[in-house]
Amino acid sequence: MTHGKKISKLQRRKSHRDALIKNLCKSLIEHNRIRTTLAKAKAVRPFAEKLVTLGKRALKPTGKNEQERGANVVHLNRQAFAKLRDRDLVFKLFHNIAAASKDRPGGYTRITKLGQRQADSAPMAFIEWVDAFVPKQDEVVEPEAASEGDVKPKKAPKAKKAKAEKV
Repeated sequence: MTHGKKISKLQRRKSHRDALIKNLCKSLIEHNRIRTTLAKAKAVRPFAEKLVTLGKRALKPTGKNEQERGANVVHLNRQAFAKLRDRDLVFKLFHNIAAASKDRPGGYTRITKLGQRQADSAPMAFIEWVDAFVPKQDEVVEPEAASEGDVKPKKAPKAKKAKAEKV
């Protein structure tokens, strides 16, 4: 029986398929949205969502004391690193993407169908994070207008004279 063995093979051997899915997931974490075929987008979705779940578990680590919680966070980081093989992407996954999705119970990715590719009519799609990380914008504080007596006007720098070349 083949219960629980449903996987999209994408017409590739296992090693090639695994490398493809990992690279697509890396690109998704790095760029927050990628354009690919619909079949590849559907294949990468479970892999990416499991990584976000690792990141969310690191936000609220379990353990009796601080030492166990710290060890749990290190363990989760190592699990993600084993799949992604890039420390910068693991950092972005745990601190940006998982933090943005901390209140969502699942379904961290969105697949948007785009139509068919002109060259071979393959169905194309965008896959992106539902909770896109938006960094806080620092409010621009305008300096108060100072009175004219407080500010001394600056002199313009003098232009340097070009030295004549010796012949």
